[in-house]
Amino acid sequence: MIDYFFSKIIDYKDVDEYKTCVVDLLEHEAVCSMKDYIQHSDISCFEHSLTVSYYSYCICKNWGLDYRSAARGGLLHDLFLYDWHTTKTEGLHGFTHPYTALKNADNLFELNEREKDIIVKHMWPLTIKLPKFRESFVVTMVDKWCAVMEISTRKKMCVVLDLI
Repeated sequence: MIDYFFSKIIDYKDVDEYKTCVVDLLEHEAVCSMKDYIQHSDISCFEHSLTVSYYSYCICKNWGLDYRSAARGGLLHDLFLYDWHTTKTEGLHGFTHPYTALKNADNLFELNEREKDIIVKHMWPLTIKLPKFRESFVVTMVDKWCAVMEISTRKKMCVVLDLI
């Protein structure tokens, strides 16, 4: 059923328009460095974040929401820049990395309120702060779906990786 939903919403003809929303992020050294960190299975943090970003962009565009903020927040939602499998952090990674990602993103880019909310709330309901915006909720749910699919199938979820 979820695959059917995504097949109706995801349009790979929108890749060029999507890229205009995130080109400055895709070219930034910090975002590119996400390729060096494994997120799930053998999928890099960059690949995971790009997939979350593109799917969130497509859904928000289809639903008449702020797709630019969803694309940007989705791409930056895991900008924590460390190997969470081996790096010791203060607190559990699942609870702390949204704040680290927001701090990193806020230091590097000019973020709007929606983008900040997307980044810091994407681990809901593990973290107790409810997403404030519909775009935040979309990115949160897409992130969960991508994580489950990446872990269970051990494959990249999005062909947009090959188009960027």
